Amino acid sequence: MISNVPSRVFFTKGVGTHREELHSYELALRDAGIEKCNLVSVSSILPPRCRVIPRKRGLQLLVPGGITYCVLARCSSNEPRRLLAASIGCAIPSNRSIYGYLSEHHVFGRNEKETGDYAEDLAAAMLASTLGIEFDADKSWDEKKEFYRLSNAIVRTTNITQSAIVKTGWTTVMAAAVFVP
Repeated sequence: MISNVPSRVFFTKGVGTHREELHSYELALRDAGIEKCNLVSVSSILPPRCRVIPRKRGLQLLVPGGITYCVLARCSSNEPRRLLAASIGCAIPSNRSIYGYLSEHHVFGRNEKETGDYAEDLAAAMLASTLGIEFDADKSWDEKKEFYRLSNAIVRTTNITQSAIVKTGWTTVMAAAVFVP
């Protein structure tokens, strides 16, 4: 079973607009470059020693029609002037022989920075709890981020976030962490 553990991951995002919701989702996937894959949503574990690679390189490694595992966040609406956001947060441990965390978050009414910070915080909080690091959920994002840095257990947190405001028809935003074997 060890061969089924991904060794690489890349992050991508997209937005699509169409009069049909499903088609807006397809256009968001196309914008993200992953429309040609059979996506299988998985939960939130970043495998040990999994390398983050550039989006361009990751897209080159995908096979049309291939089963492609990803952590996916998606949000759709047809309500004019509605703000949508979808984000993937990532927390990578300093000890790369243990697993990290990915989080998916989708929301209405929050901007890209707020949504990205929240998703990143979710991933860091899940990793911190796994590592036995105590943290105060009521602290500001900057205070928590500084605490994680000082703990030396979490080496990096990041996020990828897509937001959009609905104009006409359906709008879908999506963000994904795509695993590559």
